Amino acid sequence: MHLAEEVSAPPAKRAKQQGGEVASPGSGVNKEVVIQFCDHQDNLLGTQLAVPLSMHREQLEDLVNQLLLEEPTEEDEDEKKVRKEFSLTIDDNRIEITDSLQEAFDASTNPSTERVLHIRFAPLAAFKVRPLTRCSTSLEGHTEAILCVAFSPDGSQLASGSGDMTVRLWCLNTETPLRTLKGHSNWVLCLAWAPHGQLLASAGMDGSLRLWKGASGDAAGIPLKGHTKPVTALAWQPLHLSSVCGDDSEQSRPFPSLMLASASKDSTVRLWNTTTFQCLRVLSGHRDSITQVKWSGEKEGYLYTASRDTTLKVWDCVSGRLVSDLKGHGHWVNSLALSTDYVTRAGPFGERGAQPFASASEMREAARKRYEACIKTSGGEKVLSGSDDSTLILWKHVGAPKGLVQVCRMSGHQKLVNHVAFSPDGRYIASASFDKSIRLWDGRRGVYLSTLRGHVGPVYQLAWSSDSRLLLSASGDSTLKVWHAETRKLKEDLPGHADEVYAVDWSVVGSYAAS
Repeated sequence: MHLAEEVSAPPAKRAKQQGGEVASPGSGVNKEVVIQFCDHQDNLLGTQLAVPLSMHREQLEDLVNQLLLEEPTEEDEDEKKVRKEFSLTIDDNRIEITDSLQEAFDASTNPSTERVLHIRFAPLAAFKVRPLTRCSTSLEGHTEAILCVAFSPDGSQLASGSGDMTVRLWCLNTETPLRTLKGHSNWVLCLAWAPHGQLLASAGMDGSLRLWKGASGDAAGIPLKGHTKPVTALAWQPLHLSSVCGDDSEQSRPFPSLMLASASKDSTVRLWNTTTFQCLRVLSGHRDSITQVKWSGEKEGYLYTASRDTTLKVWDCVSGRLVSDLKGHGHWVNSLALSTDYVTRAGPFGERGAQPFASASEMREAARKRYEACIKTSGGEKVLSGSDDSTLILWKHVGAPKGLVQVCRMSGHQKLVNHVAFSPDGRYIASASFDKSIRLWDGRRGVYLSTLRGHVGPVYQLAWSSDSRLLLSASGDSTLKVWHAETRKLKEDLPGHADEVYAVDWSVVGSYAAS
């Protein structure tokens, strides 16, 4: 297993500008267009403005800041950050403005200076994750293939699960092993940290779940048994919902009690109380192996499941009732992602990592604020499914009685879609396929943006940086690649493994990725 680390690079020098304008190719330097700013929820900002077509992205930033009455950031010119993204919408086609308005205008299929151009803006992360540039260390100890890796929410530890039937904990500060966790009698297929970071769940081919204390690595209670076939996926109840359903007697513990969902090849989902270690209910209805389970962060607390029976199902976690049975794919559904995955995984933590909380209630409140901020900027929770039929489907959360409604179907891959992932801010969707490519899509409308090519083997898994600017891909060609989401270009090529790379994760803090 390898750890990749960010390394500072000297800042690139900004091209000189003369007279406040950026020279652009073609004859559009002196042309003017009428623009109208709108936010990510299509609320208009200010009035229509006549601006030169040569206007640079940073000049658009200044205009929006003036309209919003925001103060510019005081930073060195070479390190100046563009704190918002901008896109041009023409005939329902969204084109990102990465350099100048002219460049985006020329890229449209039906450019015209006679109409009002709607420019949508959205806030970017206030911090920046540096690209991974080198292998920091090789963590040796497993004797069989590593099948899953997962960073703790506070970024202090890494867990790895292997075909050697063990889970290993690693300290990221010293890059050394902490504990080897033994108990499984077959391959460890999946790992999941509780969003408060105090518990780690593991499951695999033996059909059992095991809980481990993050601080010591000791077993937390008895094994959770009930599934009759291998466990394929785990999902913790979001921290901010811990008072909605589940045990809330927190006087004797420094962190909230959360429920845990497990999906299995026995076609069932089981909900577990992680305090009493009892199975609360069994959700049955799928006709084939369940491949993924996700826990919604919305107030209803729905569970989403995907299966080889080609369907998605929406469940009420309190009553166990089937809310909706969604059909859209023509083959196995391999992957499921939520636009809120990052914020529910991180819980009360963020890019700053570990921090003290006085009580479980304070921890829950911090998680709630982070979730609400995410929903406000992303425009609501969305669900994405990827299938063996080579397509993706984007769904939108609508609450009761339907749970989810389809937004669009996304096609383009030539072979099965193996993994799908939203960027942490929900702006992008990335899909990995056996056709050796990665595709980028608009996270709000599902519009195709670009194809990233470079791998010479199937792409197995993806991981986003916490600032949504970088994408890490793992492939059967034994390499990892870092891609820049805005420029759509390869940022770094990371060799080092001697065989196929099955698992990858990027820490919430952003300093490390593991493969």
